Amino acid sequence: MPEAPAGSGAGARRDRTVVRTAFAVAVLLQLVVLYAPRAPSTGGVPGVDKAVHLAVFGLVAWTGLRAGAPGRLLLPLLLAHAVVSEVLQDLVLPDRSGDPLDAVADAVGVLLGAALAVLAGRRASQRLARRGRTAGGTLAR
Repeated sequence: MPEAPAGSGAGARRDRTVVRTAFAVAVLLQLVVLYAPRAPSTGGVPGVDKAVHLAVFGLVAWTGLRAGAPGRLLLPLLLAHAVVSEVLQDLVLPDRSGDPLDAVADAVGVLLGAALAVLAGRRASQRLARRGRTAGGTLAR
């Protein structure tokens, strides 16, 4: 008896739930990093602040696209958020300051996260196609 196609069944629902939960956690982490009243201390390590910005925006882009958010909506929103968050840090949070280079790091993170999500999606599709060929035309687990 052939197995159910990929993307259906309890396993696929569980996978979607995990990815959507990861996306929600990534968004919450991003909001905490960007809008905490005080920036966490980097211990004087050069570039750590920019790496954190790149990572949190990249993580939101990657998990969002993997969770099925439409890129034509998610990516422009993230790029706009990169700029808006720096303006808000400068104007609203008294112990924070905006930095245009942080917005650049955010944008690089968005692009990197999106590229990695596309690559991961292609690899998953290729694996499924290989499984389908090796199982005699049915998709195997």
